[in-house]
Amino acid sequence: MTGETRSPNGDPAVARIGIITISDRASRGAYEDKSGPAIEAWLKAAITSPWVADYRVIPDGMESVRDTLLTLCDAEQLDLILTTGGTGPAPRDLTPEAMAEVVEKPLPGFGEQMRRISLNEVPTAILSRQEAGVRGKTLIVNLPGKPASIAVCLNAVFPAIPYCLDLIGAARIETDPAVVAAFRPKGA
Repeated sequence: MTGETRSPNGDPAVARIGIITISDRASRGAYEDKSGPAIEAWLKAAITSPWVADYRVIPDGMESVRDTLLTLCDAEQLDLILTTGGTGPAPRDLTPEAMAEVVEKPLPGFGEQMRRISLNEVPTAILSRQEAGVRGKTLIVNLPGKPASIAVCLNAVFPAIPYCLDLIGAARIETDPAVVAAFRPKGA
C-alpha cells in the first residue's frame, strides 16, 4: 500500500469536499451564487482522483458558519471544506471569528499567501481576512467571495493542500499538474 486512504471495502477513498457559500443575500435567493460554482469548476479541472462535493449556501453570521463547519467536520467527516464569503470587514462578515471557534490547529500561512498573491491583482486584498485550519481530519480554507479571486487564491494555495490532507489522515487527492502541481516531499 502506498499510503493511499482506502474505504472499508478496499477501494480508494473518495475525497469528500465541502463547498460553502456564506452570504445573506445568496442564502435568501436575492442573487445567484456564483462563488460556490466557481470553486466547484476549479476543483473539477484540478483534481484527478475521485471526489464528491457537499455544496451549501448559508447566511453570514457567527452561529450559522460555526454550526455548519462543526457539522461538516464532526458529523459528516468531510476531508476538505472550502468556504467563500464572510471574510471582509463588514459587520456581518464573521467567517474568521467562527473559524476561530472551530479549528484546533490554525494554519496562518494559507491566509498570508492568499493576501500576498491577491495584492498583485487588487489593492483591497489587505481588507481580506481569509483563514485556514484543521479540525480533526478536516482541512478548512476560507476563500474570498469574488469568483475571479477564488481561482487566484486556489492556484496559490492548492499545491500544499493534498500533502496537508495526507498529514492529517484525510482522503488522498491527486491533481492535474497542468492545472496545479501538488507538492509532496519525495517518498510521500
